[in-house]
Amino acid sequence: MGIPEGMAKPEEQRLGPVLRRRDQVQPGTTDQRLLDTEGDSEWVHTDPWRVMRIQSEFVEGFGALAELPSAISVFGSARTKPDSPEYEAGVRIGRALVEAGFAVITGGGPGAMEAANKGAREAKGVSVGLGIELPFEQGLNPHVDIGVNFRYFFVRKTMFVKYAKGFVVLPGGLGTLDELFEALTLVQTRKVTRFPIVLFGTEYWKGLVDWLRDSVVAGGKASEHDLLLFHVTDDVEEAVALVTKETGN
Repeated sequence: MGIPEGMAKPEEQRLGPVLRRRDQVQPGTTDQRLLDTEGDSEWVHTDPWRVMRIQSEFVEGFGALAELPSAISVFGSARTKPDSPEYEAGVRIGRALVEAGFAVITGGGPGAMEAANKGAREAKGVSVGLGIELPFEQGLNPHVDIGVNFRYFFVRKTMFVKYAKGFVVLPGGLGTLDELFEALTLVQTRKVTRFPIVLFGTEYWKGLVDWLRDSVVAGGKASEHDLLLFHVTDDVEEAVALVTKETGN
């Protein structure tokens, strides 16, 4: 339906909070577009509809995770092999975090994420996986007890931070680096407080730490104090002690 026959197109149109004038006035009303049974289905792919999907993801995530006990998010590569020392370290970290009184949150995938979930499950703790819709994603690993799948990375990253008291970061690739620097930025800008970040694997992280110190800090792009925003260790007990100490758990 459009403008009734015989009526001129209005010069001004109010659609909720949106004001349209002149050539931007649309035919019909919002109710008409809602109630019409025929028409193009492309509207389900428009930005306003995506806002509703984004909102629903936040609601579902908040609802699923609101009653979690104190938790630590553990990150690491999906490509970590089950027979590797890194995988075993992930299992030990997941187990030790549960024994220290934490739930364990991961990205829910294979590799290092699966290892941490496995350790948490073996220790009879709460094992959480926050998955992401990807064309090559394998789905949530079998050691996840509470799982939420997200369409949008930024919603998922909000959940990692909102429901965790700290991060333990195992060797990983671009996704792991994204999550690491997101956390570092939030702490540096004081968007979150008392948020420990532990990098596990000194040899793996050495190049990154050297670059931050010798290029980023030395070039005046960050301060010396920013290097204190994270800790680096090879010891599982020390990693857990660091997050426990800083969170007061």
